[in-house]
Amino acid sequence: MPNIVLISGSPSAKSKSTVLLEYLTQRLHQRGLTTSLISVRDFPAQDLLDARYDSDAFSAAKKTIEEAAGIIVATPVYKAAYSGVLKTFLDILPQYAFRGKTLLPIATGGSPGHLLAIDYAIKPLLSALAATDVLQGVYTVDAQFKTEADGRVSVHEDIIQRLDDSVEQLATNVFARAPKA
Repeated sequence: MPNIVLISGSPSAKSKSTVLLEYLTQRLHQRGLTTSLISVRDFPAQDLLDARYDSDAFSAAKKTIEEAAGIIVATPVYKAAYSGVLKTFLDILPQYAFRGKTLLPIATGGSPGHLLAIDYAIKPLLSALAATDVLQGVYTVDAQFKTEADGRVSVHEDIIQRLDDSVEQLATNVFARAPKA
């Protein structure tokens, strides 16, 4: 069964990116895909800051990415680009880490003003790691999230539909490349 790696590029423990990745995990499982979550928050800050490529802290994540059929990268948008900690983590990966994988970029922003961050900042970053099958991303804004009385965060229905469509495209691409039994 193909595995999809979900990379959370948010430096916050509770974030809109995480809410979206949790939803996507459920949908991917429904499509018969397994998932692995990598959060930039789980790595030692000093290893990231010092770009310790050979740190054992990154070994499992590198192996998981190497074996993945697809990757979803979710990041908040800061100053019209991805989070700095996401960039620092991606810099640790081998040069061709995303070769042969389907990638789906997801971005959360405060306003529609940074809608093009996926096309002008995130996709070039993914391409630098040899990604060639990069799907149309999904950009969300704060107004499309609602915190319920019980503390649960819900997502506007139009975003759910776009995420569902993206999961279908990701699954289609991944299964098309999977070795036939």
